[in-house]
Amino acid sequence: MKSNQFKIFLFINTLVLFVLICVTGNAQIPVKNSNKETLTSEFIFPFQNLHVHSSSIIELPNGDLLVCWFEGSGERTANDVMIKGARLKKGVSEWSKSFLLADTPGHPDCNPVFFMDQNDQLYLFWIVVIANRWETSVLKSRISTDYENSLAPKWEWQDVILLKPGDEFAETIRTGFLELKTPELAWAEYAPLYEKMVYEAAKDPRKRETGWMTRTHPIQLPNGRILLPLYSDGFNLSIMAISDDNGETWKPGLPIVSRGNVQPSVIQKKNGSLVAYMRDGGDEPGRIMISSSNDNGYKWSTVQDTDLPNPGASVEVIALKNGEWILIYNNTEHGRHSLAISLSDDEGKTWKWTRILDKKEPGKGSFSYPSVIQSKDGSIHVTYSYHLNKDRTIKHVAFSASWLKEKK
Repeated sequence: MKSNQFKIFLFINTLVLFVLICVTGNAQIPVKNSNKETLTSEFIFPFQNLHVHSSSIIELPNGDLLVCWFEGSGERTANDVMIKGARLKKGVSEWSKSFLLADTPGHPDCNPVFFMDQNDQLYLFWIVVIANRWETSVLKSRISTDYENSLAPKWEWQDVILLKPGDEFAETIRTGFLELKTPELAWAEYAPLYEKMVYEAAKDPRKRETGWMTRTHPIQLPNGRILLPLYSDGFNLSIMAISDDNGETWKPGLPIVSRGNVQPSVIQKKNGSLVAYMRDGGDEPGRIMISSSNDNGYKWSTVQDTDLPNPGASVEVIALKNGEWILIYNNTEHGRHSLAISLSDDEGKTWKWTRILDKKEPGKGSFSYPSVIQSKDGSIHVTYSYHLNKDRTIKHVAFSASWLKEKK
């Protein structure tokens, strides 16, 4: 009798344990098998009604992940917008509660970007919007080496980054428009020409020295040069801020010229040349735009369209440790309801593999402004704005490169 009771007890406990494992596995742990790699995902914080947007992710030397974003009741016209952040400690499955990273009282703080340099200095770049207009924004930075002992980094230095493009800025725009050789579109006979307006503005030092904005990760070249990608909504084009002394001083590169390229993301080829992938801010059809540089990011070719669609939304590209490239973008001409990631094994000549990270019917959701890194363990981490009408958060996904090549 006792033997039968023990068997029944053992059976019941085994059954309960099996059920608990199944429930827990379905709720928290992605299912793995020998044929497939996994993708994990979670929201960094619960849905809220505030506008949360433009995240940036970085890995710290100890393996922790940091994410930043801007948060408030709007964007440039909302004076309560501030920079927030969260930390995912190595080995932990839940993100910390959000914390403050930067706030300029009475002004919107937007478009934060994290960057870790070759000396393990952590940078936070962002903009402060002046007079509630993008084109008068001021670029700011903070630096920390004490970022592993508490949730929020302890900032040791803060400064405003001032750029002073010279007369060559305007001349580069003029010659760049001539090289494009495309007739003006959608301008009436009595309306001012787009190129003329931009060129005249470029000759004004007050306009060309303000309004440069961040969005994507900087890149540090093997020679130590840091390139901070910037763009202007006033000029509707991009430049690089260049530092050759570990961020102590900055100078502007020459403009990347087209009729609407913004938010460049820069990658370096094996031969040392650079390619910038950009959001399309010009005429239809919407396409991801590219430009190249052969002098470490100072001068750039005129912009060309790729075959990849772009609805006027931010993109980001990085090189993986094995030399392959990944590009994250909204793979539509209209709307941000589908977010895709593509992989290239020939430095962007072709994008042979594509997977969808998030997708809804048009008007049912918005998934945009991706930020991507590869961590030391080889995993790929992406954060992006996840908006379902008024319910908004930042989403984090992690996966391996082999997941991208998996058959869907």
